[in-house]
Amino acid sequence: MKVPTLENNRVKLTLLDLNNYKHLSVIANQKNLVQYSPSKIDTPEDLKAYVQTALNWYESKTAIPFIIFDKQTETYAGTSRYMNINWHNKVLHIGATWIGREFQGTGLNKNMKFLMLQYAFETLGFEKVEFRVDERNTASRKAVQKIGGQFEGILRKNVVMLNGIRRNTCCYGILKEEWEILKTEVFEGF
Repeated sequence: MKVPTLENNRVKLTLLDLNNYKHLSVIANQKNLVQYSPSKIDTPEDLKAYVQTALNWYESKTAIPFIIFDKQTETYAGTSRYMNINWHNKVLHIGATWIGREFQGTGLNKNMKFLMLQYAFETLGFEKVEFRVDERNTASRKAVQKIGGQFEGILRKNVVMLNGIRRNTCCYGILKEEWEILKTEVFEGF
């Protein structure tokens, strides 16, 4: 599976791999950056294991992990991925997204999501893109709603967190036919 480079004037997304993940070390050390995730990334060993897991899923064609480069600041900003890819049903998730605090609220995430949605719907031909967000993560929930994600319900206590607590997960989705409207109404001006 060939990984595309997704790029616009603001952001460039390329394959996250064992050759470039170290660019994310400083960001991964930010306190509570992934507090709503079941992943641990704050040590070099944990970050490498996180990337290796993503690459294992990439090899099995169920994920495509990206490293995010902010062209405005000329710095690596974080990571995101297509995951839980169901090629038969043409449904995938966009998730495992984390960007440094200095990039949050700057428009970087919206630019990145636009590119990922555009490629999923217009190039890969997917029918639906889903987002799964910890119920407590109000900032991420608002961000998904802002780009047109429709709330579809809550999976109760479906993910075990690092502290052993089971979280509730909010499910959002965007359908291909909704994308045609969203790309002009929500993402106009890109």
